[in-house]
Amino acid sequence: MLPPFDYFTHRAACRRKQDERTERIAALPKQYQYPLLPAEKKILDQPIDELVKDVQNGGAESAIEVLQAYGKVAIKAHEKTNCVTEVMINAAEDWIKHDVNLKGPLAGVPVSLKDSIHVGGFDTSVGYSKNTGQPQLVDGAVVRMLKDAGAVPFVKTALPITLLSFESTNDVWGQCTNPHNTKYSPGGSTGGEGALLAFGGSRIGIGSDVAGSVRAPAHYSGCYSLRCSTGRWPKLGVNTSMHGQEGVPSVFSPMARTLLDLTYFTRSFIQMQPWRYDQSVHPMPWRTEMEEQYKSKKPLKVGVMRTDNVVDPSPACARALQTAASALKSQGHEVFDVSPPDPYESLVIASNLLNADGTRTYRSFFRTGETDDVGASQFGRYMRLPRFVKFFYWAYVKYIKRDNTWAGLLEHWHEKTAYENWQLVYRREAYKARWHEWWNTFGDKGDGMDIILTPPNSTPAVPHGGMSSAAAACGYTFMFNLLDYTCGILPVTHVDPNKDMLSPSIKLSKMNHISRGAYKHYDAVKMAGLPVAVQVVGRRLEEEKVLACMETLENALDSNGEKYELLRVPES
Repeated sequence: MLPPFDYFTHRAACRRKQDERTERIAALPKQYQYPLLPAEKKILDQPIDELVKDVQNGGAESAIEVLQAYGKVAIKAHEKTNCVTEVMINAAEDWIKHDVNLKGPLAGVPVSLKDSIHVGGFDTSVGYSKNTGQPQLVDGAVVRMLKDAGAVPFVKTALPITLLSFESTNDVWGQCTNPHNTKYSPGGSTGGEGALLAFGGSRIGIGSDVAGSVRAPAHYSGCYSLRCSTGRWPKLGVNTSMHGQEGVPSVFSPMARTLLDLTYFTRSFIQMQPWRYDQSVHPMPWRTEMEEQYKSKKPLKVGVMRTDNVVDPSPACARALQTAASALKSQGHEVFDVSPPDPYESLVIASNLLNADGTRTYRSFFRTGETDDVGASQFGRYMRLPRFVKFFYWAYVKYIKRDNTWAGLLEHWHEKTAYENWQLVYRREAYKARWHEWWNTFGDKGDGMDIILTPPNSTPAVPHGGMSSAAAACGYTFMFNLLDYTCGILPVTHVDPNKDMLSPSIKLSKMNHISRGAYKHYDAVKMAGLPVAVQVVGRRLEEEKVLACMETLENALDSNGEKYELLRVPES
């Protein structure tokens, strides 16, 4: 239907999907509405390897018991945070009986999926009403792999329209909230996974990451995630808002409630030989020797990047970083500050590559009256202004406001020609080469630094609508998408007003525009209790090493009595 009449189609589609979700929850067997049984509480606390063995021995009956335990908590998580989109629990019980390999390495493990992943029989809306009412005919590669490994997909989860936000809101499904404080975002674009995992309503989540989309939710909501390098994880059988965008490739990657689960799942998944399911995956087996090498290596050589020189970390994020660095140092590891090649340049290159089409692709899916993401709408609106208007604003920012940081981002903020795009790709490759050479300066063979610790973001979770001003403050994660480095998120602490208040000497008026947009939402009192994480960075295709080093860090924190306390699973 043509605009503006498709507005009514849009509203009807949103009502239909929300009613469908409500009906599917109401249609679940009665046991899903009951409080957790003692046996189900035991399942939730059971180490993942034991859970898998029990299902391998007990078959479909054991797998359904696991599904029911997590299904109950997922429904509670959804009631609080609106984190679930497609409810697939009834279908999952049938898959357990007929489609899932219950002798596989992930037998019975409940897995939640970002809404963009294809599951046969269900929509893949990505938050656009235009994509509803079109159930997929077959499972995507990720889902086929999961079932072959014995895992059980059972719900899909919230994301933002456009997939370009650290919030997770759209008209189709509504607003997803943070399980620690419903006034705040759970992160994005894989925000529903962050909320569900932190709440305890899933064991493993699968999301995608183009600028921090599995890392911001882990940081905001308090769980674990791994941003894999391209070629290590399948990407066939998904939907997106930016088909064909390869300037900064999106990568599908895992999230989990615990580090043990994250490592066990990633190892088992890659041992399933994902290159047999997707031609884009490198035929690279899991390197157990690398994992074991870095688990036992002492001392680890750890660089600490304190700032990206665009937005300094807020007191809470700086404290989490120092806590992690001090814990490693106390265990005898070598910890030192580093200043990598110009992080600001990566933000300029990556943001222009990601939106080289002038935002036309993601906007092509909108219907009349469909609500845009508050952050993406700001950039899109500026992108579409006449060039002469943008020139005068850029000159005002650069020469009157003297904000070179913001002006540098605005300078080339327009739809790119093929020539301009090629020049950006050239700059990207040159920048990656600079990082490669810089890392190689540590030691004779570049082996004098094992990992880098950074903040995942300048602040903890933003309040709803915060992306309207904070969308550009994504450099701590976005940089490593441009570089294609492997990164893990490990929660460390919670915001504490007694420790994390902003110094009165810090004035927003003296900050650059990007910093000011992020810091305007920072309030340690209002944010009290929100999670704060650190980012563990390795080089490209070093998933085994990063996970091993995350384990070393968590053990160091535990030895100091500082291991992160997960949100308790509600018992009723």
